[in-house]
Amino acid sequence: MLPKKPFPWLDFIRKIAVIAIPVALQNLLTTTASMVDTIMIAPLGETTVGAVGLCAQFTSLMFSCYWGFVGGGMLFFSQYWGAKDDEGIDRSFGITISFMMLVAFLFAGAGILVPEWIMAIYTDKEVIQQIGVDYLRVAGFAYPLQILSTGMSALLRSTEKVRIPFYAAIASVLTNIFLNWVLIHGKLGLPAMGVQGAALATVIAAAVNAGCILLLAKLQKYPYLFHFRRHFRWSRAAVKLYLQRCLPIICNEAFIGIALMITNMVLGRQSQEAIAATAVFRTLEGIVIGFFAGFSNASSVLVGKCVGAGELDCAYQRAKRLVLLCGGCILMVCLTLLAVHKPLLTTMSLSGESLRIGTGLLAIYCVAAVIRMCNWTMNDTYRAAGDATTGTVLEISFMYAVVLPCVCLSGLVFKAPYLLIFACCYIDEPIRFGLMQRHMYSGKWVRPVTPEGQAALPAFLEERKQPKKA
Repeated sequence: MLPKKPFPWLDFIRKIAVIAIPVALQNLLTTTASMVDTIMIAPLGETTVGAVGLCAQFTSLMFSCYWGFVGGGMLFFSQYWGAKDDEGIDRSFGITISFMMLVAFLFAGAGILVPEWIMAIYTDKEVIQQIGVDYLRVAGFAYPLQILSTGMSALLRSTEKVRIPFYAAIASVLTNIFLNWVLIHGKLGLPAMGVQGAALATVIAAAVNAGCILLLAKLQKYPYLFHFRRHFRWSRAAVKLYLQRCLPIICNEAFIGIALMITNMVLGRQSQEAIAATAVFRTLEGIVIGFFAGFSNASSVLVGKCVGAGELDCAYQRAKRLVLLCGGCILMVCLTLLAVHKPLLTTMSLSGESLRIGTGLLAIYCVAAVIRMCNWTMNDTYRAAGDATTGTVLEISFMYAVVLPCVCLSGLVFKAPYLLIFACCYIDEPIRFGLMQRHMYSGKWVRPVTPEGQAALPAFLEERKQPKKA
């Protein structure tokens, strides 16, 4: 047997950078816009900041409900892209976007029609509830536009067109910042609208994002977004395969979304200072997740493309190294956040007790985030390769058997200090990391959906069984 060639690190890092950097920058832009939102809302008081932060948790629940379809869609997009199967890409995009928009309209209807009910779930503070109601009644109109943009961006990234959603995000963020300045405090002769102004700016920015994606895709003659008739040429077998592969991802995101909602209900019943600190922390957390999203998309594309093309050993070698690079990158981001945390938190309205809590939240998160993001990267890698079950089973099992009981008992029964309650949210991450690593090196997560990948699978699995030579 010929010795294997050394792994092409430079070419690998270049391919990661081409995908990950635009995605990370796009998410960083979005996070920057959220930070600007918080800074602009800050003069309205900590209570307002906390209320808008709780509304963001409702948005996160929506994210959990539709992200399963995004993850499942990217599994098919990337593998069909590797196999050069245009019909498969068109069909899977049509199925994906249909399910996503169903979620969008359900959440938009809830936010617009019954915001009082939503806010009562997340907090028992009446003053916070009323501010949140005013925000959700307007922000609900943004949800279908945001989810449409997310679906289109997932397709573009999976087919290595990462610049289009990046440029659209720039236009959206700039629009959001400008309109926040105009509408929140009343500039250019317009009345001051407070949190409703921030919500209206979000709606208009979402429309700009979706419009720019469609316009740029049309100008660049990108085909897949505009094959409307092909999007809905579904066969029973195609929908069955899609749901079989995506159902574990959908269940994972839905169950995790419910668990996070329960966690946020516990956190939302603490002091107003803690609620405000958590709202600011969630914005800064977006910076870490934004960088992680770059690796997530790189994992899905670089691994899924190889699996779809039948290059299974290449996918395996790439996957192992993506985890290492993700951990190193997230560690640097966390250390940077810790170094500049005080001016950031102060600028975003925290002071006194809320500043102390916010500092503690960041310190705890920066310890947990490296392991957490490595777990997420491995899970995204498994999904792109066709294994949507392993990460799902581990995450849901530990969430409901370990994390939720610890959070509920510490927060509602034992009335523990807030930072201890928050730390319980990440208690399962180190254990799952060990189990996920073991599965990674087994290679059993490689499960192609294309004929090319399936043909190469027996030889790949046989090679994984061979004992390693010293």
